[in-house]
Amino acid sequence: MRAGPMRHRCTMQKQERVPNGSGGFIVTWTEVGKLWAEITMPSGRTAPVAEQLKVVVTAEIRIRPRADAVAGNRIVHTAKGITATYLIGAALVDNENTMLRLLCSNVPNP
Repeated sequence: MRAGPMRHRCTMQKQERVPNGSGGFIVTWTEVGKLWAEITMPSGRTAPVAEQLKVVVTAEIRIRPRADAVAGNRIVHTAKGITATYLIGAALVDNENTMLRLLCSNVPNP
């Protein structure tokens, strides 16, 4: 794998539930670590969800293999003052175990 395309500095976050003191939980996102990634151009589509059309933007993010890159975690990328947040839907490793493909959906308002 060439390091050249992996030019995006990103942050991986995982979801944690923190007790709120009244028996419930508050969902927070804590940083797992920083990583270099290659983010391909996202594609968009509309999907019917509960009798409504929902816009889904998907992207493929390539990183080096990590144990904490699992479905449910998210990747945050900030460039030129614009922040994009991607929720990991699937993590697919290649045959040589040298690259991890993350199939992600865009989180509109994290």
